[in-house]
Amino acid sequence: VTEIHDRCFDELDAATFHDLVRLRVDVFVAEQECPYPELDGRDVEAGTRHVWIDGGNGPISYLRVVAEPGGSCRVGRVVTHSDARGNGLAGVLLDHVHATTPGLLVLDAQTYLVSWYATLGYVPTGPEFVEDGIPHVPMARPSAGA
Repeated sequence: VTEIHDRCFDELDAATFHDLVRLRVDVFVAEQECPYPELDGRDVEAGTRHVWIDGGNGPISYLRVVAEPGGSCRVGRVVTHSDARGNGLAGVLLDHVHATTPGLLVLDAQTYLVSWYATLGYVPTGPEFVEDGIPHVPMARPSAGA
């Protein structure tokens, strides 16, 4: 059984937050070559949850859930370390979020992952757009409790 950590910013120690951001930067900024401001101020908001799985030497899969105006929650920064991909970890994290987050969930899926997100109940809600040079599609999923 994989242990899932689910914490708000105030529950994170500095070393853990560092490791979570490092995973995000390693994949999104270095690997995907997207030089954007990774620290956007949303990590510290009271309504933001950091959800991750440790691999023994730090986090290997992560996402965050941000409370949005109007009551929906935005899933973002879904990332898995390159050495841990193909093991279903992102799906495990999303299943946890689906079970613990009431209301509408929204996200911007990289276009090549739209069909994967669809298997988890997400549906496209708008046209494809390009962000940081990568095509994305806005998607949404009502929670089981909605």
